Formats: sequence, C-alpha cells, structure tokens
Amino acid sequence: MNRLLKVPVVAVRAFSSSARQLRNKVPEAQKLFQEDNGLPVHIKGGTVDVLLYRATMTLTIGGTGYSLYWLLVASMPQKKE
Repeated sequence: MNRLLKVPVVAVRAFSSSARQLRNKVPEAQKLFQEDNGLPVHIKGGTVDVLLYRATMTLTIGGTGYSLYWLLVASMPQKKE
C-alpha cells in the first residue's frame, strides 16, 4: 500500500513550479519578421536563413535539371549494334 502513495508524489515533483521556466521568444520573432526593411520573409532571419534558402534553391534547380536530363536520355531510342 505504501507504493501506491509514492506515485502521486513523484508526479507532483516532476511537474512542480520549481522546474526550469522557459522564456517566451515569440514576441521578439514577431518584431523581427514584421519589420518593414524591404527583405523577403525567407531571409529576414539572418545569415543562416540566407544559406538555407540558397542551398534549397541550388538543390531544387540542380535536381530539376538532373531529372530533365535523364528524361531526355530515356526518350532517345536505343542504338542497336
């Protein structure tokens, strides 16, 4: 019977108010992204966002070109020897 009483105590300790409180960063992000500075929203986050955008566009354009190349190769008739 003693075991049954310990379970709620453990649950209370795990979810108590003494746990580490996280700071809400949403208002700061809202100010950053709503600022009218002429930049598109996908690069307002800084250098990391610019690099991710460029990498994504490079992979997209490269993959499209690669796919079109192999579609062209597949559409050509095979030469019989």
